[in-house]
This record gives sequence, C-alpha cells and structure tokens, in this order.
Amino acid sequence: MERTILHCDCNGFFASVECMLHPELRQVPMAVCGDPESRHGIILAKNEPAKAYGIHTAETIWQAKRKCPQLVLTAPRFQEYRRICRRINDIYRRFTDQVEPFSIDESWLDVTGSRVLFGSGRQIADRLRDTVRTEIGITISVGVSFNKIFAKLGSDYKKPDATTVISRRNYREIVWPLPVNTLLFCGKKAARTLAGIGVHTIGDLAGCRPEFLSSRLGKAGMQLYEYANGMDDIPVADGRTMREVKSVGNSLTFRRDLSGQEDIHQAVQALADSVSSRMRRRKLKCWVVQIGIKNPSFQYITRQKTLAFPSHQAKTLAAAGEKLLADCWNPGAPIRMLSLSGSGLVPNDAPGGQLCFFSEKNEADSERVERIETAMDSIRNRFGSHAVTFGGLLKDDIGLEGLHRK
Repeated sequence: MERTILHCDCNGFFASVECMLHPELRQVPMAVCGDPESRHGIILAKNEPAKAYGIHTAETIWQAKRKCPQLVLTAPRFQEYRRICRRINDIYRRFTDQVEPFSIDESWLDVTGSRVLFGSGRQIADRLRDTVRTEIGITISVGVSFNKIFAKLGSDYKKPDATTVISRRNYREIVWPLPVNTLLFCGKKAARTLAGIGVHTIGDLAGCRPEFLSSRLGKAGMQLYEYANGMDDIPVADGRTMREVKSVGNSLTFRRDLSGQEDIHQAVQALADSVSSRMRRRKLKCWVVQIGIKNPSFQYITRQKTLAFPSHQAKTLAAAGEKLLADCWNPGAPIRMLSLSGSGLVPNDAPGGQLCFFSEKNEADSERVERIETAMDSIRNRFGSHAVTFGGLLKDDIGLEGLHRK
C-alpha cells in the first residue's frame, strides 16, 4: 500500500502565537527577534503585514527596521511556544498515532491507516488546517506526499494556510524545478559543491549518476540522489516514545572555591566546551544560555540570556555565560559550584543560524570555529576525553577533568 505522509508546518509560528495572545498585533507589522535591544539581533518570525514590507527571517533587526521603521518587535517566549506546540500535536494525534515532531513548529504524520476513517491525504490535511485554525488560532501549511522528504517540500511550497499534494504523477513538475538547497539535508557546503559541477536544481541532482555524486559528496551524495528521485522510505517515528530533551547542561562543584576572573573564565570555558560537544552529538542548538551559581554558604542563583541566534559553539556559549556572570557576580566573591546549560533547543538546521552575522568574514570565522570544535569532538571520541583541550585548562587544579564524561 502506498504511504500517505503529511508534513505540517506552522506559519510564522513565533509571530503567530504572539498575535494570537495579543490580537492588536495582527494588523500592524511585527516580528519576534532574538534580542530586541540589539541592532545585531535577528528576526526569528514575522507576521503577514511585516512580510509585505519584504522583511525576512534571519535578517538583522537594523535591516528590518530600515525597511519598516514602525516595525513592532517582541522577545521570544519559548515556554509559551512549547505549550502551544503540544496542543497542536495533540490535535494531530486525533487523526493518527504516528506523529513525529521535527522542530517546535513542524511535525510529520503518517496517515496511511487513517484514510479509511478520514478520507484522502488532502482531505485530512484540509481538516487539520481548519481544526488548528479554529481551536488554536494560528494557520498551518501541509505537504502531502508518499514520503517524508517530498511532504516537507510540499509544506514549504505554498504558504500560508495551504495544502500541497506531491504525488508520483506530479513530483517532477513540482519538485525538480526547485533550487537544490531546498532539499532537506542539502546544506550550504553541499549546495556550493553541487553548484560547482553545474547542479542547481533538484532535477539536475536527480539526473546525475549516483557514483559521481558519491565521489564529490561521499555518503551524502547517494542520500541526496535518492531524495531527489523520491526514493526516501524513512518511517515516521512515534514522537510519544521519544523523550523530549528540554535542555543540555553540566554543573560542577569545584575542588576549591573559584576566586577571581581567571578562575571564572577557566571554569566557564570548560563547561561551555562540554555542553557544546553534547549538543552537537544530539544535533541540536540552543537559543537560551543559563548559568547557576552556588556560593560556599550554599546560596544559589540562576541567570539566563537569549542569544541573537541559535548556537552549539563553545565560543558563543562561553561568551554568554561570562557576560551573565559579569552582570550578576562580584568576581572576587567565591564560587563553590557553577552550572551552564542551553535550552530553547532546535535542530541544527533550524532557521536563524550562523547566517545571522550577514558578513562573509563573520560567516567564514563561524565556519572555522565549527570545523575546529567538530574536529575536537572526533579526536575525543577516538582517543578519549583528555586527548585535546584548551591550553588554558592544562593546569587544572579545580577539578574540570571529568566534565566530558558527563
């Protein structure tokens, strides 16, 4: 039996939730951004009036304000977004028990066995759109296809509040003219490599010899070839059996109390290195960095900061952690225990990543840091957690050596 897979994507999710909670925002151009107080923060989501001004997700605030000086900006509220996300997924589960969340605002559904009860894939998609709009107050776009990859392309194909069916009969007309980088898991580097050999559309990719693609892209070449030709057979996982990871963090009670800026820098850098490595293993990035501080009298405080863009780089997490400490703690006051964690987790390929720097130099620096930290992960995986570390941590007298085993 041919599978029927849906990919449901909430339209401008963060902005839609804000407009739902504050209806007065619906008629004015508004956007949710990483740091409303910073010109260098980025746009995370925008409503339809803001979209009419040409405002794009992942552009900087100053660019957006230049297009629309009256743009209303709000900070993200991830707890509220997660609450709404759970309600929406509960609606999906009325139609099938096979619901796989992909990010906070996207889910795949396998409705193959539900067609007897609810009709065709298009009919189910239209009912879902109507139900979410009526009960939640936001709109979704739904792609309907015979595999997960094409279903996701379908939900992106027409927005907002639309259903797109990509079948075995029409996928060449719909999918193949699309740019190759719209294909799931075709990242910037792969797209650049493919452009260098004249592959610009998904159709170009589908027409290549798989051996040739493998010679240029390794295993990813064969995978992308299969995706372009509709050969994806990955099942929809039941999200209820998947334990939701809400944060990734580490804490450490030190051999001696920390005292002074050098101690604090050393501890925060080691914690950030450990947390970033664990995020990369889980293929996650975080929007929010939180620190916890306990003094020798066991008094405990926490502080958190929303980043301008999601990250899993130790450099970024450490900078945020040190800024939080500088704002709330006297560096001469002793610290017994310190924690650092990332929350507001999103998949690696979620929008609003390192592109938010919007300069070739900063993007190149970010990619260089990514390569270095990924290489450190590989070395540790092969030779042990102490095989490579930062030079400043070599003289460790506060007990940092166990962090990468947590």
